[in-house]
Amino acid sequence: MDLLLWITIGFIIMGFVVLTSMKKGMESKLAFITANMEGEESSIKAKSIICWIVSTTDWGIVSMILIVWCFHNHFG
Repeated sequence: MDLLLWITIGFIIMGFVVLTSMKKGMESKLAFITANMEGEESSIKAKSIICWIVSTTDWGIVSMILIVWCFHNHFG
C-alpha cells in the first residue's frame, strides 16, 4: 500500500476517535444550553458547539476528498 492510502486511513480513524471522545461533552453543553437559555455562558457553549459542527463537517469533506484522491491515484 502506498503512503497516501495510509495517510487517508489514519486521518479517518483519528477523526472518528476525536469525534467520539468529544461527543459526550457536546451533549452536556447542549443540555446546559437548553436548560439555561439566557446568559453569557450559554452563548459561549453555543459557539463551541457550532465550532465542533463546522470542524466535523470540514473533517468529513477532507476525508471524502482524500478517498477520491486515493482511488484516483490508485486506479487511474
